[in-house]
Amino acid sequence: MRSRTPDRLCAEAVELAREAAVEAARPGQVGEYLGAVAEGDRVVTHLFECPEPGYRGWRWAVTVTRASRAKAVTLDETVLLPGPDALLAPEWVPWSERLRPGDMGPGDLLPTEAEDLRLEPGYSGEDAPPPNSAVSEEMQRLAAAEEADVTAGAPAAQTPTPRTGSIAAIAEELGMRRARVLSRYGLHVAADRWDEAYGSQTPMAQAAPGTCASCGFLVALGGSLGQAFGVCANEFSPADGRVVSLSYGCGAHSEAAVMPKPPRPAPPVIDETVVEPLPLHPDHTGGSVEPDTPPEDLGHS
Repeated sequence: MRSRTPDRLCAEAVELAREAAVEAARPGQVGEYLGAVAEGDRVVTHLFECPEPGYRGWRWAVTVTRASRAKAVTLDETVLLPGPDALLAPEWVPWSERLRPGDMGPGDLLPTEAEDLRLEPGYSGEDAPPPNSAVSEEMQRLAAAEEADVTAGAPAAQTPTPRTGSIAAIAEELGMRRARVLSRYGLHVAADRWDEAYGSQTPMAQAAPGTCASCGFLVALGGSLGQAFGVCANEFSPADGRVVSLSYGCGAHSEAAVMPKPPRPAPPVIDETVVEPLPLHPDHTGGSVEPDTPPEDLGHS
């Protein structure tokens, strides 16, 4: 149990404590005396200011003590400790928690933990799938039946059994031959992240004239995520190439503001594109004689 009252002899050993602090620090790096703190019976820590710029708010702590019924005070330890308003480095955070989207660069490798909750075992590559594999039990029975058909004897004397119905062939055909796949937790985490970035609660969606569910630029997703998300394919949208919630929306909606067709001009009053044939006036024939004039009247004036 620590004593609330500092030991008198230990509390008076200020100069001893200062000499120890000066010896531990560089010259001129021990400042004003800040007081003493009782650490226990006949154990006192003297505090001195540290004026070094890089250690603002830190203090030199020199602990002194004495034996029972002894009058000689001895040095225990000298250390530089932070004060209440000391400038401290931020608390260390593991790299897996410091990593943020966009931090990965070319050549960077991001390892995943063996027990990552976002993943679960997929097809292991063996004929015996894990318990949560997507390969059905019927395929397992077919594989077992193929193995039972193999007869004893030398391999050269046996007829090769076709392996088209094996689990490996089925998994390869369905594209499930992966060591790990997304777990249900991984799907939910991804959905929450996408909905937070491009969901119905974003300011862009709140001011949008319509949702992505009715937009012609939406590319549908397969699987369970396709019930709530799609990919934007509008190059002028802020979400182009991003996975967006069906309840998201922006001003680039395909049906937000359809441009009207150009107005059809009114027909002209005078149609100048049509040529109408008109008969020539007789006076414009160059003095030609009309066909019905008698020949005997041509020589008389």
